[in-house]
Amino acid sequence: MPQPETSARALRRAGWLLGLLPLAGIWVGTALWSAHRLSARILAAGEGIVSRTAPEHGEPWLRLSLSGRDLIAEGEAPDAGRRAIVLAELGVLEGPRRIVSEIGLVETAAPFQWAATRVGPASVALEGHRPVEIGRRALEVEVTGAIGTGTQVRDAARAARGAPPDFAAAAAFLAARLPGLAPGGRATLTDTVLAVSGEAVDLTAYDSLRTALARPPEGFSVGKVEILPPRIADYRLTLTRTGTGVALTGYVPSEAARQAALATATALGDGSPVDDRLQTARGLPEAVDPRALLDLMGRAAALIQSGEVTYSGGAVSIRGDAIDPQAIPEAEALLRDGRPGGVAAGTVALSARPLSPYRVSLRRTSDAVTVSGHVPDEETRRRIVAALRQRLYREPVLDRTRLADGAPPNLAAALEAGAGLLTTLASGEVAVNDRRLTLSGETLYREAATRAPARLAAVLPAGWEGRAEVAARDPEDRRDAETCRRGVAAATATADLRFPVGSASLTAAFYPALDALAALGKVCPDLHVAVSGPADPPGAKAPPPEKPPQAEKPADAAKSSAKPAPKKAAKAGERKPDAKEAEDASAAEAKAKARAEDEASGLARQRTNALVEYLLQAGMRPGQVTAGPDLGAGPAAVALLP
Repeated sequence: MPQPETSARALRRAGWLLGLLPLAGIWVGTALWSAHRLSARILAAGEGIVSRTAPEHGEPWLRLSLSGRDLIAEGEAPDAGRRAIVLAELGVLEGPRRIVSEIGLVETAAPFQWAATRVGPASVALEGHRPVEIGRRALEVEVTGAIGTGTQVRDAARAARGAPPDFAAAAAFLAARLPGLAPGGRATLTDTVLAVSGEAVDLTAYDSLRTALARPPEGFSVGKVEILPPRIADYRLTLTRTGTGVALTGYVPSEAARQAALATATALGDGSPVDDRLQTARGLPEAVDPRALLDLMGRAAALIQSGEVTYSGGAVSIRGDAIDPQAIPEAEALLRDGRPGGVAAGTVALSARPLSPYRVSLRRTSDAVTVSGHVPDEETRRRIVAALRQRLYREPVLDRTRLADGAPPNLAAALEAGAGLLTTLASGEVAVNDRRLTLSGETLYREAATRAPARLAAVLPAGWEGRAEVAARDPEDRRDAETCRRGVAAATATADLRFPVGSASLTAAFYPALDALAALGKVCPDLHVAVSGPADPPGAKAPPPEKPPQAEKPADAAKSSAKPAPKKAAKAGERKPDAKEAEDASAAEAKAKARAEDEASGLARQRTNALVEYLLQAGMRPGQVTAGPDLGAGPAAVALLP
């Protein structure tokens, strides 16, 4: 137990220490009050110097602040002399421990750059250069007015010369874009070029940003724009086909993907309107190629006449009415085997019903004639292809039709009639939509274009509606007569215009020369030529046909009945023929010779007709090419007529 005297001493010592605490508080308060009064006195003394740095109608360029007893001087002096004067005036102030100069000089900035960055929900940082004519506070007022009240601005921009005209308008325009960007978004001005980068806060802001940047302030242009669309958790894309057109809804990751989607929908619509409701957003997995996904959806949509193809939850699904029965297994196979990486197979819910409208098209180009669409049966398909092939010399016929119910009555007859008219055009198309047939394209002759509507109406079956939209191809520049004559000579000089023995069919060697002649006919309206087909050489025999030998025995027997007996008897000296026998032999020989001449003449005429027909089909007018006299053995001939 402590002694009473010891306890008393401890209490006296503790009381003395406790008495010091109020004294310390009084001392600290007095020091703080004195420091505050000193700081206020120092700043008040410097205000006069600050005010003298203001131009006639502007803000002072000098800014003062305290760090302890150090006076910090900031700003941009117009020149080194003014800076030295201000520092000298500050140096004679009473109170500051030292003057810390952070005063720069106003320079000419080239290029003149200014930037505003959104650093927080209600905070913006400015950097770069501001025009020396615009004060710091005035620029902050412009920026906060464009962004919104309550915005904190941290301005580190330095005054400089070289700003573009209407800088304040451009700065306010850029600042107004910042609320649509997430923190980190940045808007910059480099001379008269504006740029914006960052991530949009939502879909509305993304669209608003792109719309606004399409109309920059007058005198300014938009440079690099790198605005990321917002990220969407429920990312989906739908392509819908209806009887009136195609609709696109959902999201695409970029503007390039939007254009690809529109191209796919336009091709599917075949001229029908496309309803574009797409929005740009992120959320498509990185493993999925947007173009490959759109290609898959386009191929799937081509298999439906109405319905939709949807990408949702990472999978593609198809539902609606198939274009024909075979489209259902094709759709299932497409989702099973044709998916790009990262895309899963969804459901296929398709049903087949008769097509409406029922469409078929025959399209002629310089390379081929393509038949596409639907036909009701194989017989209709055969009739269409046959009608085309019997009228064409060069172009192959590509059959890409599919079978489907719902065809209008007399479809085959209507298409046969359309095929006949199509082969008279240089290029064009026959398009059937239910009972409406449209003939369109170009012809080489103005008269043919004029007659096309009447010809179409005359050949269509009863109950069908026809429309002809045929135009005459614009003629090329005309050439003079001498150039045309030289062109004919050049076209035929090296051509091998020989027909196969016994045949009137043109070979590939004919086409370059005949096409060149047809091309000359278009630019030489006064050109007239006669073409002549040759006969076969005497004794020439065509290759034997692919028939059993028995099929040729009657012909061989006929040849062997040419009565060689008299000749054989004469050689053997057995007996001279009497007058009657000699007369019969002479008559038989004359008949055989006449028959051979008729056959040779008939073959030559067939060859001539084949040449004339080809040139007419290739573009020469009927008055420009005529049939010349039949020739003997040798190549075909082309002769210039006066």
